[in-house]
Amino acid sequence: MTAPPQARRSAGRGLAIWPELGHGLDNLRAHKLRSALTMLGMIFGVAAVIAMLSIGAGAQQKMIAFIEQLGVRNVIVEARESADDQTLQKVRKISPGLTFADLRAVQANLTGLEAASARKRLVPTEVRPKPQGDMPTMFGVAPEYQTIAGLRTIQGRFFDARDDAAAAPVAVLGQAAAASLFGIDDPVGQFVKINQQWFRVIGVAGPQLVAESDLAGLPAVDQNNVIYVPLRSALLRIEDSRSYYKDEIDAMYLSMAPTASVTTAGATVRGLLDTSHRGASDFTVVVPAELLAEQERTKRLFEFVMVAIASISLLVGGIGIMNIMLASVMERTREIGIRRAVGATRRDIVRQFLIETTIITVSGGLAGTVVGVLLSELVAYFAGWSTVVTVSSVVLACAVSVSVGIVFGLYPAVRAARLDPVYALHYE
Repeated sequence: MTAPPQARRSAGRGLAIWPELGHGLDNLRAHKLRSALTMLGMIFGVAAVIAMLSIGAGAQQKMIAFIEQLGVRNVIVEARESADDQTLQKVRKISPGLTFADLRAVQANLTGLEAASARKRLVPTEVRPKPQGDMPTMFGVAPEYQTIAGLRTIQGRFFDARDDAAAAPVAVLGQAAAASLFGIDDPVGQFVKINQQWFRVIGVAGPQLVAESDLAGLPAVDQNNVIYVPLRSALLRIEDSRSYYKDEIDAMYLSMAPTASVTTAGATVRGLLDTSHRGASDFTVVVPAELLAEQERTKRLFEFVMVAIASISLLVGGIGIMNIMLASVMERTREIGIRRAVGATRRDIVRQFLIETTIITVSGGLAGTVVGVLLSELVAYFAGWSTVVTVSSVVLACAVSVSVGIVFGLYPAVRAARLDPVYALHYE
């Protein structure tokens, strides 16, 4: 049974592509330097898109992970530090700062509160053994802090309610603090001197992500270089020479039930504290869930801007392709005339030049992908930045490069197809 004419024509066109593909490769190989220079625009454009998106994705991923570590069901109240003593004294005439009374008011009025912990932070003037790096920060917290902050111990245990009630001289070290104070030795069971008070180490906390700068009012503190002690121990055993002016507590950590609205809880806490602090604005209420949503919006905007900027390189590369293909049309005018004379249609001529353009853009896109991945790895290695090469960034860069190449290669192809065969045969 004979196939329909339309099916035979479709099959014939499909088979014709392979000779044209080989012819296109031969033509590009005949002009190696010109073809390589034409690909450079695509290579640099694709590499720029992938590298910029990977750097941005790495930074955003790290920040999002840090916000998630804060707890999407948590509300954090942070005391706002004054720039100098004179400003602090003026604030104290209006507001007493964060106090345990604030914590009790929040616990009594906040619906859906599951756990709460105050925090007293102190940078010791003296620590023994002597730290090998930066001075660790001391956090006086309630036992509930471990659950609220998602803190896990990799050695020993965290202090409990009995330790806090007795103001026991016990401590849990952050991973960096343990390494700085004791090196490779096991710190559990050993003693640490904070100012004039000795504390027995009962545990080591697991690694924590660290923000490199202040985030929405939260000071940048290396969470790994921290010594955790019971809140009562910090208040009763560690002296603070400026305790009259400082806040009684400098932070509150609140964990909400899954059924409670974290956004509503944050607004309620702000209202309660604004009233008790008489509008002094000496505190910051941070809702990590809100920060996470904002960060996701920023991430999408950043990706859009980065793609728009990097696409300029692809646009320049597309203009280069159009320029080269127009020159190729002029050089091969006689060849086009011969093909038209032996029966090639305009569609065949268009397909021939588009195949060559596609070869350039696909090759440039693949090479640019390799260069972009290598570039992002080099940035991560030498600059120490976190980079993440995503499949979407590679697909996006390659798709844009091929699209730009085809769009800018279409005009030269159409122009070649419209050449008068008689004129083309007599062209010199």
